[in-house]
Amino acid sequence: MTEPNILVVDDDRNLLELLSIRLGAAGYEPVACDNDACAIKAVQNGAPDLAIVDLQLENTDGITLMQLIQAECPDLPVIILTAHGSIESAVDAMKKGAFNYLTKPFDPKELLIQIERAIENRRIKTELKRLKDLIGKQEEFSNIIAKSEEMRRVLNKVSAIAKTDSTVYIQGESGTGKELIAKAIHMASSRKERPFVAVNCAAIPEGLIESEMFGHEKGSFTGAVRNSKGLFMQAHEGTIFLDEIGDMPMLTQAKLLRVLQERKFYPVGSEKAQEVDLRVVVATNKNLEEEVKSARFREDLFYRIHVIPVHLPPLRERKEDIPLIAQHFVESFSSQMKKNIASLTPKALHKLLNHDWPGNVRELENTIEYAVAMAQDRIIDADLILSTRSFSSDNLQPSTLKQARDKFESEYLTQLMLFTSGNVSRAADLSGRYRADLYGLLKKHNINPETFKKSC
Repeated sequence: MTEPNILVVDDDRNLLELLSIRLGAAGYEPVACDNDACAIKAVQNGAPDLAIVDLQLENTDGITLMQLIQAECPDLPVIILTAHGSIESAVDAMKKGAFNYLTKPFDPKELLIQIERAIENRRIKTELKRLKDLIGKQEEFSNIIAKSEEMRRVLNKVSAIAKTDSTVYIQGESGTGKELIAKAIHMASSRKERPFVAVNCAAIPEGLIESEMFGHEKGSFTGAVRNSKGLFMQAHEGTIFLDEIGDMPMLTQAKLLRVLQERKFYPVGSEKAQEVDLRVVVATNKNLEEEVKSARFREDLFYRIHVIPVHLPPLRERKEDIPLIAQHFVESFSSQMKKNIASLTPKALHKLLNHDWPGNVRELENTIEYAVAMAQDRIIDADLILSTRSFSSDNLQPSTLKQARDKFESEYLTQLMLFTSGNVSRAADLSGRYRADLYGLLKKHNINPETFKKSC
């Protein structure tokens, strides 16, 4: 892996030389320029990974040069160097696209921290774009971020089955993105120009679910003041998504079974059957096989809907996806809130990776939304991550020795991977363990070293 190239532009040649020495000692490849023409030429000869630009140059100002550089290389992060009296101009530079600024004289450690953050932020954005290009060439997959092997298998399966009309059974915990997958199936099918109708079976009152799903005739019951064609007819020629189907009442289950078998039904109060042509996708967070054994779900309906099963893994089992999903939410909420939030600090990322995410992607989304809303700087630090969690009396009870040991191991390994940027050989040396033993521990805690690598 080649070391990151850093373009340094400053007309103070003594400072330029000092910066070049410090960057070289830190493992970077500095490209030094003392004027704007040299800087533009350097960018044209080969895009650097980062630029450090002085705000006050002899022939131009740093903001103008930054904009010229980013015209050549739009994704290039730029750090502005400024004197104390020019901080207002430096803030203006950030509004116009600078990653951050440092005031002279600056702390060398702070400079290296800002460089690391900027390069890591660019790496995550590049990887996010690569994944979207890879699986987002089709519109239906553009909002699904999946680097982990588990989710790649899910998307490969979804891609393969989308063109069929077979019933799909999606099982996964709450917040794993079951509706997102259902929409992807619809958008990849030949029915994508027709309606996609989502039905939350748990949210419709039991007394109204039949009327809501199959429609009713005017006057068929109190309150039926007009004809209603119901959700199934609304989805005609498209896709109906029955979410939380495990919460459907037994009587409705029987009627649904008949619809799935015959593709026709009778609206409430009507003696005329209506035929329907649609794709059926169902989802549940329950184990329906156990529900069948407990006589809470019809066995014949289970086998009717369990045609093509798709299991969505919980977020804690695909932690490789967390940095990319989190960055996606940072950019999305930053845009919605009209804020200029760039990324997360390594400590914030560490906190995300060590959380179990019982609410899965939905919980992660809420966590990032809060952090973006509360952030005062361009970088989200760890104090804004999961800071609203409440601790019940259960959380205050002591854990078992095994639980405490496992928690320590997981946190230690994550910190070790962050420190070594995913270099297992170096991590093994630092921890005093054999490389094979360390791989075993990483596998035990579902920690993938690739997540922490900083290749650009």
